[in-house]
Amino acid sequence: MPDQTFDGKTALVTGASRGIGKACALLLARAGAKVAVNYHQNKTAADETVNAIQAMGAEAAAIQADIACPEGVEALVRTTTETLGPVDLLVNNAGIFDRVGHEQTDWELWRKTMAVNLDSAFLVTWAVKQGMIDRKYGRIVNISSIAGVRPRPMAIAYAASKAGMIGFARSLAQALAPHNIRVNSVAPGLIETEILDGVAQDDLQALIDATPIPRIGRVDEIAELVFFLLSEKSSFITGQTIVASGGRVTLP
Repeated sequence: MPDQTFDGKTALVTGASRGIGKACALLLARAGAKVAVNYHQNKTAADETVNAIQAMGAEAAAIQADIACPEGVEALVRTTTETLGPVDLLVNNAGIFDRVGHEQTDWELWRKTMAVNLDSAFLVTWAVKQGMIDRKYGRIVNISSIAGVRPRPMAIAYAASKAGMIGFARSLAQALAPHNIRVNSVAPGLIETEILDGVAQDDLQALIDATPIPRIGRVDEIAELVFFLLSEKSSFITGQTIVASGGRVTLP
């Protein structure tokens, strides 16, 4: 591995068995990080990610945990620390998406979405932040969405959770900056992940047509942006939300 940007660092990526999380885990490992591949249910996919990392000559461990609850997060961070070391790099990526209207958005869906998408980011961050403070080093990236910055009437709970991740990162970045801990968010647009499986082809094409760079984004493109925000190439950036949407959504 020629790039050793994160040699000696331990990275924890939630929801890392597939999609953006997997791409982040592979890229961080390629740069020398020891990677905790968190997953909830898909052990086979998580093991495949770990096997790919180990084939590079890097260290990794697949760690099952329900990060929507404090007990699951406590076990996740404890196992990560015991197996790979204290967490230096955190990617809060785990998330769920339901494309439904307001009529179908009930309390159960709302709470489930908030628990997986937003509560988990808080719980995992809080479980590792004191160690980062003690070591005077930490890098955190939240995977939000353009849904967090633009109206999404067919994904109200999802949009609210992703907006929450952005606000969480902004405020936390200011609170932790004196401890050499940087916190940022990435807001992807249309990316080739399983979320697109539930989108009708006509709707998908309409979204592509509305994108200045007229295509679907790749998971490796998002992983490269996460890598940049975790690395010292972004040493003067914290509390920011970087949109990667092919130009379909821009921030002022």
